[in-house]
Amino acid sequence: MAEQAAPAAVLAMRAVSKTFGGVQALRDVSFAVRAGEVHCLAGENGSGKSTLIKIATGVYSADAGAEIDIAGRHVTAPTPGLARRLGVSVIWQDLALFPEMTVAENIAFEALLGARPRLASQRQLRETAERALGRLGVTLDLTAPLRSLPIAKRQIVAIARALVGETKLIFMDEPTASLTRNETDHLLQIVRNLSASGVAVVFVSHRLAEVLEIAEAVTVLRDGGLVGVFPAEGMTQSRLTELMTGQTFDSAVSARDRGTAPAVLELRGLTRSGEYQDIDLTIRAGETVGITGLIGAGRTELGHTLFGMNRPGRGEIRLHGKPVSFRSNKDAIRAGIAYVSEDRLSLGLIQPQSIADNLALPVLDRLLSLGLISPRRKTALVDGWIRDLAVKIGKPEDPVSTLSGGNQQRIVLAKWLATEPRLLILDAPTVGVDVGARAGIFAIIRRLAEQGLAILLISDEAPEVHFNADRVLHMAGGRIVEEFDPRETSLAALELAVYA
Repeated sequence: MAEQAAPAAVLAMRAVSKTFGGVQALRDVSFAVRAGEVHCLAGENGSGKSTLIKIATGVYSADAGAEIDIAGRHVTAPTPGLARRLGVSVIWQDLALFPEMTVAENIAFEALLGARPRLASQRQLRETAERALGRLGVTLDLTAPLRSLPIAKRQIVAIARALVGETKLIFMDEPTASLTRNETDHLLQIVRNLSASGVAVVFVSHRLAEVLEIAEAVTVLRDGGLVGVFPAEGMTQSRLTELMTGQTFDSAVSARDRGTAPAVLELRGLTRSGEYQDIDLTIRAGETVGITGLIGAGRTELGHTLFGMNRPGRGEIRLHGKPVSFRSNKDAIRAGIAYVSEDRLSLGLIQPQSIADNLALPVLDRLLSLGLISPRRKTALVDGWIRDLAVKIGKPEDPVSTLSGGNQQRIVLAKWLATEPRLLILDAPTVGVDVGARAGIFAIIRRLAEQGLAILLISDEAPEVHFNADRVLHMAGGRIVEEFDPRETSLAALELAVYA
């Protein structure tokens, strides 16, 4: 019996280089994906992943000498329209959907409206959307405004939109960054179904466990160059991290006993109807307490209350032994509480503004001289924190949007540390941050704890709290249901408790 031929490459890129203003973002990279294959594109922020995707989808043009074949057709210079017609789609991390439009309109508008405006048939919109969702085995309310959907369902809408037409390849950029484990499992099953139907998927994720769970092959980029293409079978997270960064990282439990340190924060019976209830919690100076659990557990809502963004219905908050009540986040900041939001892009930073302006924003009153902001004081503040947190920047006047995810997160940390807090609340501090940058951020967090700062670390990734917290609290249904000592509990046991 003749051996079955391997599926043809739906995308083949050879000798791809790209230079921006003298900076080489890609250097002689080759990349190929077969029909029906799930292929991971791995690398740190700045490694060239997004540039390669944008060249494949026609957003950028490669430097001279590159060769690109899409669906068996040699394409000298892809354009977004040509790539789409040849069956290549991309789902960016921000999804690029329209919140005010319905589910059906978001899925079908591009296919039915085309380049020129014309009246759209609601029946056609509905039928197109139904067919696309049907390929995913998913049912959604087609008339619901997109803004009413949680992020996991918006992700499904984005995938369904990509499937309208004869799609052969879908790039997914950080598709699970804002999803819980259960939602992630559902998405990974959708990816498997797409693969089984012959659609190739290129999966980009900083969550390496997902990469190894879903991918057949992994292409690794580092500093714009190709490290290699590796089978996912037999690959470990530590080996993949080493390939991506050229370094090895210690994944050891860092928990310490801080039981004799003075209490910074004490909560007794804290309750907010429909969000969390009967929360008893103490965080001591120099202690990092982790809270993990699934979406809806009430973790972020509790963090909002501690930062004065919503008020509890009953219960008590004490700081350094004294009862406090916050009417706003300004009260919380004055009391010495800082909060790093999980939504860095819209809540943590003002993207068009400069690095310096973002960093100085919470402490402008300290920079005043004769009623005006002192350039000397501002420069000293900004330069000091950029140096202390080892932020990689061009110039402080550059827009903060020019920084990588890891360096943006360091700026968020810096701006809140500049307020000299007693308690630092970190809500999903590594969302969208690559593995190397994560290690750097947690090294900073450990250093801050060693200097006596009390830290509340909120994360839905059990490994983050297991390796970086002194105590781990499992929150479910608005309550703290279990407490774990990472020195006495394995990561597997913690994950079983949280994700079961």
